[in-house]
Amino acid sequence: MKLPFKKLTTLVLGSFIGPFIMTFFIALFVLLMQFLWKYIDDLVGKGLDWWTITKLLGYTSTTLVPLALPLAILLSSIMTFGNLAEHYEIVATKSAGISLQRLMRPLVVVAIIISLGAFYFSNNILPYSNLKMGSLLYDVRQQKPALFIKEGVFYNGIDGYSIKIGKKADDGKSIKNIMIYDHTHNMGNKKVVIADSGTMVMTNDKRYLILTLINGHSYEEQQNRKKNYDTNPLLRTQFQSETIRFDLSSFQLNRTNEDLFKDNYQMMNVKQLNAMIDTFQLQAAQRKTRFARDIKPYYQFLKDSTLFIHVSNAIAKPFLTDSIKLNNTKFETALSQCRVIKSYIESADDDLESRNRAYVKYQIEWHRKFTLSIACLLLFLIGAPLGAIIRKGGLGLPIVISIAFFLCYHIISITGEKMAKEGIISVERGVWQSSLVLLPIGIFMVYKATHDSALFDMDSYKSFFKKLFRKKRLDDFLPK
Repeated sequence: MKLPFKKLTTLVLGSFIGPFIMTFFIALFVLLMQFLWKYIDDLVGKGLDWWTITKLLGYTSTTLVPLALPLAILLSSIMTFGNLAEHYEIVATKSAGISLQRLMRPLVVVAIIISLGAFYFSNNILPYSNLKMGSLLYDVRQQKPALFIKEGVFYNGIDGYSIKIGKKADDGKSIKNIMIYDHTHNMGNKKVVIADSGTMVMTNDKRYLILTLINGHSYEEQQNRKKNYDTNPLLRTQFQSETIRFDLSSFQLNRTNEDLFKDNYQMMNVKQLNAMIDTFQLQAAQRKTRFARDIKPYYQFLKDSTLFIHVSNAIAKPFLTDSIKLNNTKFETALSQCRVIKSYIESADDDLESRNRAYVKYQIEWHRKFTLSIACLLLFLIGAPLGAIIRKGGLGLPIVISIAFFLCYHIISITGEKMAKEGIISVERGVWQSSLVLLPIGIFMVYKATHDSALFDMDSYKSFFKKLFRKKRLDDFLPK
């Protein structure tokens, strides 16, 4: 009996691995296209080289694995068991005395291995990819657009200069009717250069733009050194040829130090998150202790002083009699102290609130390291029996059903995390409620598939309602 089981295991694994790899890369490609659509305005026109773009897309693809992997497992498991059921292979195995649970056993082992790998990926590889992708994307978004000077339009991309070219030749170098405003001294339009023609060439390292002007004039308004004169002399220079070199270092991609991004919660593993969570708890306790110590003298002042009695009487009986007089100096002092206390309390409350929001984000990220692995198992637990029930393989109905289940899972997960960040529910409940919803659904699907349920068979529902209405019509003829 070992040989048939070995062949059965090989059959199931072979039917699963192909669709899993295909659906994983399809899902990853779709998510990557969504990223490009979101940041297309920040990437186009920046003059980025192919190596920078390749690195950015590679790091981004790695960060999208937590979304693509559960969807791929769900879709491939539905397709695998849908194909087996559609070709009556599940029926044949059941007739041979092999249960659905035995048929699912090899893929359960594979799903567990994938889940363990997902945890390792989420804890070790994903923080590194988030760091690389986040820092590179930040630098790309801060990058200036590539040098592109249009005809007849002033170009202000080069720091300190405003350049206008009347006509550009087809060779891309020869230019005519050049006008350059020099603002490098931050004195306004004090200097302008005009030329009839010239050439525009960029150095091989693309560090400098060399502009050679032919037959032109330079106008510069000189600042009068004698303060008693209001007029400024104008210096006019004629030249046959002049070369101007523009520094293009600001157009190069400048990389930011990655250490500035390492404190972000998305760029830490479980050990680092535990350390940050403990730090937040310690800092919050110290902040509360310091607040109680700092606020105590103000209340002690009001408690020990007779000013509190005078203020109470003044507020309670302001118009009863003129015999009650209140020292204005003490009254103003009390109001000033109250304002200080109020300001300090509001400042401390805002500080604790911001610390708590950051603390919740780190907690959510800690739990998220484990939810990916659990989601892979639960979605397989739903997908495998669901494929046996619908008895359809391919990319038709399985895609529709898997996307519907995955959207429900993703929406519940996002909603729970958002409610946890706002303090409506606890972090544990917000992060794990999607898994708690999927677990009974998975158990229900396994039960239905084991008992050959016609869950998606419309004929069974039609037959049920026909029997129901037929029974009702017969009851009308029975004597009451």
